[in-house]
Amino acid sequence: MTKLIYILDDEKEIRKSLRVVLEDEGYQVEDFANGKSLFKSLVREEPSLLLLDVWVGKEDGLLILDECKKAFPNLPIVMISGHGTIELAVNATKKGAIDFLEKPLSIEKVIQTIENSLAKIQLDTSSPNFQEIEKDIIIGSSKEITRIKQIIEQTSDTKSAVFLFGENGTGKKITAKTIHDKSKRASKPFVEFNCASYPEDQIELELFGKDKINENDGQIGAIERANFGTLFLDEICDLPLSCQLRLQRTIQEGKLERIGGSKESIVLDVRILSATNLNIDDVLAEGKFRRELFYLLNVIPISLPPLRERTEDIGELTNHYLERFAQENGTKSKTLEPEAMDVLTNHFWPGNIRELKNILERLSILVQGDTITAKDVKEALLGFKKANEMVARGDLKHAKEEFERQYIIKTMQVCEGNVTRASKVLGIERTHLYRKLKSLNINVDQMGEASV
Repeated sequence: MTKLIYILDDEKEIRKSLRVVLEDEGYQVEDFANGKSLFKSLVREEPSLLLLDVWVGKEDGLLILDECKKAFPNLPIVMISGHGTIELAVNATKKGAIDFLEKPLSIEKVIQTIENSLAKIQLDTSSPNFQEIEKDIIIGSSKEITRIKQIIEQTSDTKSAVFLFGENGTGKKITAKTIHDKSKRASKPFVEFNCASYPEDQIELELFGKDKINENDGQIGAIERANFGTLFLDEICDLPLSCQLRLQRTIQEGKLERIGGSKESIVLDVRILSATNLNIDDVLAEGKFRRELFYLLNVIPISLPPLRERTEDIGELTNHYLERFAQENGTKSKTLEPEAMDVLTNHFWPGNIRELKNILERLSILVQGDTITAKDVKEALLGFKKANEMVARGDLKHAKEEFERQYIIKTMQVCEGNVTRASKVLGIERTHLYRKLKSLNINVDQMGEASV
């Protein structure tokens, strides 16, 4: 099958030269002079590789790289620069670029870089461990999880909106990704947008985008990036009411108007998945969420049970994560003695699967030998003793808060106080973590580097 290569460069002669060379090598080629035309084609067809200039006119190629990686995380991107520096190359690599080319371009170097990049991607994806390590899946055979899997299968080929309900750590994001992967949109973008991660004066811009008024203006929002694919609105109840009204109108009309709205509206074909950890009845009753919008988003409701209500799945989850951590760390997978499994099964798990995963990762690294004992598990759970005492008193609300507090503290300690690293480990935006640190009264300055 012919490989498709996209080229984004504002210099017409470079695009023309690269097209001629690559077509002679048997590649199919499409070239673009600006980011907007590139994204229009990306949502329709994802190429095997993108050649991206660091500066596309006055557009910053590294920002385009960020946008591409958000919407198309598996897209291989090779950066091109006429002002290449080691710092620039390192920065591009950190942002997800697979390689870096310097101008003036050498034909042999371009061809070799493309061949090597495509070969590396093929090697990575053909690895026997690739799927299990890279992709989270819904794990469990309990009645509740079996029913959720059935709902996903029944609705996978529809465009219907899905609303996911569940406590923190129950697997809402994994469920959303599974819905996307099983749909006809699986090859199109899956864009996650956390509504709690942006300040109120910025969230509208990030979600809806902004029309280009001058050379340094304009922004593609999350909705547009998700067009033809799936948009996952996590923590949807944190969306400001003004944004809710605009989102409601966008869904009803099936068209997107960027902020500024002077240009033609964009016809949308996007499936929306939403999620909350709050009691939606309370939120609606308090007037914090528009009922009309809720009805649009809640076509297919899915309630994810807390781990304490599906303890029969703990063994399957444990085996999966121990095997996964062993593969990631290149070690032999550990097993649990029966008494150790009993300790896990009888724990209340206020942090749900996220807490279980955290404990198992710690055990897989710190336990010497091939067998994890009950003593090992009890010691790993010691940090959450206060939360367990609250559970024993029936104070579930404060137990959850205490678990979250201890979980964040331990992660911050491991990351030596570095908020950026900790936010990546926790799987939340840095701004969201800052708000959590403040609300839970956690002093960052007492944790190692205390850096951002």
